[in-house]
Amino acid sequence: MREAVTPKRVRRQPGQVVRVDLGQGLRSVALVLEEPLVAFYDRLFRSDDEISLEQIENLPVAFTIMVMNQAITKGVWPVIGRIDIPPALKAKPRFCKRDGMTGKVSVYQEIPELAPHFERPSTKEECERLEAAAVWEAEHVEDRLRDHFAGKPNKWVEQLRAGRSGYARVLTTLIDKF
Repeated sequence: MREAVTPKRVRRQPGQVVRVDLGQGLRSVALVLEEPLVAFYDRLFRSDDEISLEQIENLPVAFTIMVMNQAITKGVWPVIGRIDIPPALKAKPRFCKRDGMTGKVSVYQEIPELAPHFERPSTKEECERLEAAAVWEAEHVEDRLRDHFAGKPNKWVEQLRAGRSGYARVLTTLIDKF
């Protein structure tokens, strides 16, 4: 695990804009949503580019996923400001889940009126359009962003689409580190 960028712990708050450094003088930005969601903007910046909050509010979103809090609370992605969350990003996204034993797929979404963690059966075709229900680590998100901006497939996305659960991905990552 890499060192935190800031020495003190940061409190995660919806509306925070964070800078995601991608190496080689490149960076992106993301908007912290309701825990554990983060929306990543579809814009690549050079390290010497001025990043204004007004400019960020109008950027398209590349993807919205669940992210471990440590990326924000430990300062891995420094907070560069705060904006109002656009209405389009306030809706709870749907995610695809695949049962590791049966291979059956379902759609997962938080719908407080129905259940805190609502799931319903789904088809593989519907799931192909959705993000996998997994909580991402900062370094895997950074890999995904680099691949996204390079226009190439991302190994973590491909693994999740191939049916590996987010839990299995985290375990595999931990095993690979040792």
